[in-house]
Amino acid sequence: MREEPRQMENAPSANTEQSGGRRVRLRIDERNLSTSYTNAFRSRTSLEEVILEFGLNLVQPAHRKTDADTAGTEGGGTDATEMLFQVNDRLIMNYATAKRLALTLTQIIQRYEQQIGEIKLPSADRSTPEGG
Repeated sequence: MREEPRQMENAPSANTEQSGGRRVRLRIDERNLSTSYTNAFRSRTSLEEVILEFGLNLVQPAHRKTDADTAGTEGGGTDATEMLFQVNDRLIMNYATAKRLALTLTQIIQRYEQQIGEIKLPSADRSTPEGG
């Protein structure tokens, strides 16, 4: 497969970048690139790393709860809707990379909202995985 230089959004030119007075050529290898869609994420941390898990929130069809499903709880016999968080990808990064990612995402969102308008987030009562 061919390796082609790609223009990076934050780089001054298509394939060069200034680094302490010298030029560095950046080549991007996309041979192992895969694309995924995500509508939810979960975050965890350790002392040295940030862990982000991406996936899909999938609404499971409502089913009629039986007395066995609700044993020990009030309101037996009600309909229950479940949401399944299907994890597809996990990214593990150090805190410096996480900070650069956070800054980049902030800039992208601000630029979008300046051009298109404010992004409204769903209400807080929506059940989502931790962090997403």
